[in-house]
Amino acid sequence: MTQKENLYKVLSSFHVSEKSSNLIEKNNSFTLRVDIKSNKTDIKRSIEKFFQVFVEDVRTVIVKGKRKRFGKFFGNRKKWKKAYIKIKKGQNLNFLRKR
Repeated sequence: MTQKENLYKVLSSFHVSEKSSNLIEKNNSFTLRVDIKSNKTDIKRSIEKFFQVFVEDVRTVIVKGKRKRFGKFFGNRKKWKKAYIKIKKGQNLNFLRKR
């Protein structure tokens, strides 16, 4: 796999929650779901390439999968990685397009 192909596989989706909405308003930080194997430099490179913005800081968290019951059996959801991306003041990620 080349480095360019790796950048495409890093980002999964935007994570929308009340906390992430507050972070956008206060700190110009966005929350993304990313590949569990990706590191901070890969995440930073892919954001800068796809959205043409300057990334100031990247913080990552691995979210543990919840324990769930399926009938009489117990199982676990998959763990996943969340990234908090802080971008330069005055810039914006255009992931919501007006139609």
